[in-house]
Amino acid sequence: MSVLVLALSVSAAFCLGTGFVFQQSAAQQAPLSDFLSPRLLLDLMKVRRWLAGLALMVTGMVLSALALTHGQISLVEPLVATNLLFAMALSRHQTRQPLGRQGWGGLVLLAGGVTAFIVAGRPEAGTAIADPLRHWLIIGVMVGLALLLATWAKKTRFIIGPVLLAVAAGLLYGVQDALTRVSGQRFTAGGLAALVISWQPYAVVVIGVMGLVLVQSAFETAPLRMSLPALTASQPLAGIVCGVGFLGDRLRTSTGALAWQATGLAAIVLGIVLLGMHPAMPRGTAAPHRHKNLQPR
Repeated sequence: MSVLVLALSVSAAFCLGTGFVFQQSAAQQAPLSDFLSPRLLLDLMKVRRWLAGLALMVTGMVLSALALTHGQISLVEPLVATNLLFAMALSRHQTRQPLGRQGWGGLVLLAGGVTAFIVAGRPEAGTAIADPLRHWLIIGVMVGLALLLATWAKKTRFIIGPVLLAVAAGLLYGVQDALTRVSGQRFTAGGLAALVISWQPYAVVVIGVMGLVLVQSAFETAPLRMSLPALTASQPLAGIVCGVGFLGDRLRTSTGALAWQATGLAAIVLGIVLLGMHPAMPRGTAAPHRHKNLQPR
């Protein structure tokens, strides 16, 4: 594994984790009438803390994109999933809550799961699959499932809606990461001209905005502990599916390697859930009535 890819991925995880904490603390004060509406972003742009969180998130995405140009998505995604560790560290600093067995257990499971998956799978870059039908089928399933979850979430806004929205956003961000890698490859091969005439960079922007609306709506209606674990768990899974499905990433397929990869992914998801539900993660406030205009803070 390249030291550069490791450094870029972990730096991206740091920016994303801290950015999510800032965004959620601002989004929970947004008017509920903005739920799943682009107006939510317009209202949040008035809040300095949310803008700081957005800047950190964008920086994390840029660093993640740079990591994807040098490494496989099946390698980068599990590393970026450690953003929850940084969110946990910031939240713990704010709440002064000790880690305890749950926190340490989640940390060990997440770190151990990432290590097990990478060591067992040994992700390697391959030749992207040229079949456009396969591209559109995988992307279509991911985006379609995200929209279905968002529709369902609208009917269960304060029950499981935030979790569904976070999963939907994670699926979109996984696809976005895959298309970001394709865009980087096109730029490397043909320069700016090849990038401008391809559809992938425009899809990256559209999917990014859709994901942002979904995740901010999840942050708006529930504590971070409900939304962030689902977001953090679903994004790498979607990215790995895209990486293996149409980007040509290769993983070891022996029985033992597959068993360890499955165990690693399961440990990642379980570790994320344990950390996300830890008392140190901010609970947020679920105010039934909120002012329409947010005040900068």
